[in-house]
Amino acid sequence: MHADPESPPSREEAQLLPDEWLKVKTVATNGNLSPGVYYPTVTKRNRLHRHGITRRTRRRAILKNGECNILKSRISQRRLRFLQDMFTTLVDAQWRWTLLVFTLSFILSWLGFALIWWLIAFTHGDLETDHLPPMQESSNWNPCVLNIYDFTSCFLFSIETQHTIGYGARTTTEECPEAIFIMCLQSIVGVMIQAFMVGIVFAKMTRPKHRTQTLLFSKHAVICQRDGELCLMFRVGDLRKSHIIGASVRAQLIRSRTTKEGETLSHYQTELQLNADGCDGNLFFIWPITMVHRINAESPFYGVSAADVLQEKFEIVVILEGTIESTGQTTQARSSYTSSEIMWGHRFVPLVTYNRERQGYEVDYSKFEETTQVDTPLCSAKELDDFYGSQADRRSIESTEHGQQAVFLKMPERKKPEATAEQKDGDFTVTL
Repeated sequence: MHADPESPPSREEAQLLPDEWLKVKTVATNGNLSPGVYYPTVTKRNRLHRHGITRRTRRRAILKNGECNILKSRISQRRLRFLQDMFTTLVDAQWRWTLLVFTLSFILSWLGFALIWWLIAFTHGDLETDHLPPMQESSNWNPCVLNIYDFTSCFLFSIETQHTIGYGARTTTEECPEAIFIMCLQSIVGVMIQAFMVGIVFAKMTRPKHRTQTLLFSKHAVICQRDGELCLMFRVGDLRKSHIIGASVRAQLIRSRTTKEGETLSHYQTELQLNADGCDGNLFFIWPITMVHRINAESPFYGVSAADVLQEKFEIVVILEGTIESTGQTTQARSSYTSSEIMWGHRFVPLVTYNRERQGYEVDYSKFEETTQVDTPLCSAKELDDFYGSQADRRSIESTEHGQQAVFLKMPERKKPEATAEQKDGDFTVTL
């Protein structure tokens, strides 16, 4: 096991299974653990583990790009349920499937109505040899649709009717009422198909999901001291000039928990209290912000030390929500941090400076992931509070002992009464 933050792990190390991590016998302890990023030692078995490594080895509910690593199976009537909500299904589908449905919806509607036009012409007798367009004037035949020869002519007429391209030589006549009805019906169906498919494409192109591509989360979270308390911190940023209105960040801790009755909750979620620059509510998100979770008595990490972080299995899901300024839609960006992505004893470096030449604040995104090592206790926050408490009690006792001095109460001397001696006939008379 190594802890060198300057030398990043290889691909095999980054994709190492957490189970194999726990099998490493050289587990760091409080005595020999130094600040840094800790990775397990790569074994030959790790290098051979290549196939299917993308999804199996991550062991996380939310991937780094924000996608949910959830596989749903054994859903009853799955296709029927998705078809009942066709609009959302097509919006969520990949572009190739959406474009395929877009194309097929028009082609099938053209073919379907072309078949109807062909049946109208066939039943009316317009496709007989003596009733074809070259013979209609001599035979005095009035067709339902002018200049219809075969199915190809019906297909072209169907396209012209549905998209109001404009009739040329082919047009309906007053001969067949059913033809007039089908023409009106196809015009209405064509408008509905266009509105439905254009709405799907527009909704797909303007989804708030694409806005999340310019919202950044730091790859690592750090733990260091701030104002005398251990704090878990990560950084969020926005690349666009249009801001996220009413931005808020929340975090969920996912780990196993055993109840008093012995029930094991394998994916128990706990809310982590976050703040940034003293703001607990909405953020003024104009530059990258470092979110802080103070590890106090109310935190689930209160009894977790640096060595415990290496051994425990948990995932911190962070969620950024807000309203897009340009569109007014609500967007949500997600990411997560596992125990291997927490750097103990590090702090994010500042990246916002004032540029005097350009007369504005400059954000250097090359430092977005950059951290620096700082002196940080390796014990848990609980042990640190106990230590500070014992030191405070000791200083209080010492100050009390040194402050005690012998106090002697001096009784004031009583003044003697003044006496006036008068001698009368050889006797003394004392007047008080």
